[in-house]
Order: sequence, then C-alpha cells, then structure tokens
Amino acid sequence: QVQLVESGGGLVQAGGSLRLSCAASTNIFSTNGAYWYRQAPVKQRELVAHIAFAGSTTYIDSVKGRFTISRDNAKDTGHLQMDSLKPEDKAVYYCKTTALYREYWGQGTQVTVSS
Repeated sequence: QVQLVESGGGLVQAGGSLRLSCAASTNIFSTNGAYWYRQAPVKQRELVAHIAFAGSTTYIDSVKGRFTISRDNAKDTGHLQMDSLKPEDKAVYYCKTTALYREYWGQGTQVTVSS
C-alpha cells in the first residue's frame, strides 16, 4: 500500500510563491509518474501537472511558465513549485501516482491566494 502525504500549502499574496511537497511511503516516484491535481470550490478536480517516470513534464496552459513539477527519487518526494500565484490558483492540491493499475492519492493541501 502506497501512502502519499502533501505539505506546503498555505496563504500567500498574489504574485507570491509556494512549494508543495508529496512524500511517498515507498520508492515509487523513481519508477512511476507523479501527478498534481487541484480542486477549487464548486469545480471539478483538474490535472495541473505531470512528470513521467522518464522525467518529461506536462502542464495545463494556465500554469505554464509559473509552476514547475519535479521529484527527488532519493527522498521519495515529489514537488510542485508555484510562482507568480494568482487568486484563481486557490484550490486544494492533491498529488497522485499510479502503480499496477491502481491510483494512490494524498489527502490534499489547501492553497489560498489573496488579491
């Protein structure tokens, strides 16, 4: 069983930065991709960024150039660096990974951006 624990959320002013972390209970990120999703109030959960096990990355258009997804295989931790934050980035952010056709989600971390 894989457990994921997010941290790093909080309240920040528009234009500020936050660095989210996702700690895995096993060495899973080195062999599997990692995803960051977010869910704003009354909106569906959306995929924000993905890093494949080989290292390639993808982002939704609204965060390109502002967010950076990465991972530290030695520490079994994934990261989402968020710069130039906007009020519309406010959401609960979740990390996810997949292994053997199963999905594993963290509990989420709240990000609030004040204008």
